[in-house]
Amino acid sequence: MTDVAIDDRIKGLVEKDKVVLFMKGTPIFPQCGFSSVVAQVLNHLEVPFESYNVLEDPELRDGIKSFSDWPTIPQLYVGGEFVGGCDIIKEMFESGELQDAFKDAGVTVN
Repeated sequence: MTDVAIDDRIKGLVEKDKVVLFMKGTPIFPQCGFSSVVAQVLNHLEVPFESYNVLEDPELRDGIKSFSDWPTIPQLYVGGEFVGGCDIIKEMFESGELQDAFKDAGVTVN
């Protein structure tokens, strides 16, 4: 797949749902601690989200890093915009910024 094709595919994925998590593994069975933390934060807030397991798709795994210009996974997108990886999500959650970002995107937070 060309860089343009994978970028178009990723763009479609992040625009399809309000909250999208690219992670290693699945929310039920995460394959790395960082992915697990971000999935737990989203589940704690009861935020509906779509997830994509980059371990099952090498093109997606490489493509998402160049798409966001961010070298690590997990990666969280809210309202089509890249928010960050694990450390950023944890900090934003603890400060309340993450909840605000969800509300700004029209996502219900509990």
